[in-house]
Amino acid sequence: MSYRPLPSYLMLQPSKIEGLGLFTLEDLEKNEVLGVTHISDAETTQLFRTPLGGFINHSEKPNCKLYEVGRFKYLRTEQEIPMGAELTLKYTMYDPTES
Repeated sequence: MSYRPLPSYLMLQPSKIEGLGLFTLEDLEKNEVLGVTHISDAETTQLFRTPLGGFINHSEKPNCKLYEVGRFKYLRTEQEIPMGAELTLKYTMYDPTES
């Protein structure tokens, strides 16, 4: 078994939003679960990002959303997303406009 930090249908590339972004290599359906973005440590409650959660950029009109199950936050599409599009979230854990 080999480790892939991202699903095979996603890739990192330069973003018009900020730095690198997460882009799809195929069309994605609405309500598709893309994987775990964050894991909460049971003892400290500290939040750890996975590679999937580390490169998704903020948007006021996002095409994805996070949902939580136990200690895990998952990324789910909120609409159909065409191949080549950047995946985005509306950040709720902190304000992306603060320096």
